[in-house]
Amino acid sequence: MSFTLATWNINSVRLREPLVLKLLAEESPDVLCLQECKSPVEKIPLEGFHALGYTHMVARGQKGYNGVAILSKLPIKDAGGADYASLGHARHVAGQLENGVTIHNFYVPAGGDKPDREINEKFGQKLDYLTEMRDAFRAEKLQKSILVGDLNIAPREDDVWDHKKMRKIVSHTEIEIEHLAETQEAGGFIDITRQDIPEGLLYSWWSYRAKDWDAADKGRRLDHIWGTSDISNAAHSSRVLRDARGWTQPSDHAPVFATFDL
Repeated sequence: MSFTLATWNINSVRLREPLVLKLLAEESPDVLCLQECKSPVEKIPLEGFHALGYTHMVARGQKGYNGVAILSKLPIKDAGGADYASLGHARHVAGQLENGVTIHNFYVPAGGDKPDREINEKFGQKLDYLTEMRDAFRAEKLQKSILVGDLNIAPREDDVWDHKKMRKIVSHTEIEIEHLAETQEAGGFIDITRQDIPEGLLYSWWSYRAKDWDAADKGRRLDHIWGTSDISNAAHSSRVLRDARGWTQPSDHAPVFATFDL
């Protein structure tokens, strides 16, 4: 069984339903994981998705903020959702395919503007969220699992437009990178995107603040696809659909893809 998976921070699934439909129609991934849906589950607009063959969904939602959903052409059953750091936020949902693969869809807290938990509660929440993810993964000993989502950290020097300028900017600080690495190691995960694209600058997010995001190209790779080591060799064809950042009324994130032969 071969399936293609995409992950995308959509920044409101209701506002940007036309973009989701465009992606599904033009790219036709078997599974699409969305973050920052900003909608209660019952108000996610399903009719258009169903018409394109995406008749299965597992999701966690809340009004106006956060929210994660997995849309699938393939049968998928709800495998739970954790409230790490006890924030009461809809930031994680898991679904299991019929082949036994579990997909974890995450929206890790952004962490605010100041990388100091003493003066910025949100930064502390981000670190605590990652710590609880790490501890859960250590306890679970994950297998046959894929983790995707907006993890709000660009870990490598070539995952940001300027490493030196970004070292004290939230999303690329040393303490965040360390926390993410510990979480990845605890779950036995391989970075699939960088397994396929091992070198070169690579981004999935460009700020709305730039007048010409494409020309400025001050990006960060905040969106990730990981696979546990038992299935990582089955992954291939990773890519970022950069063009989606230039669509009408876009999300500030671009979709990230990978294919798994399992």
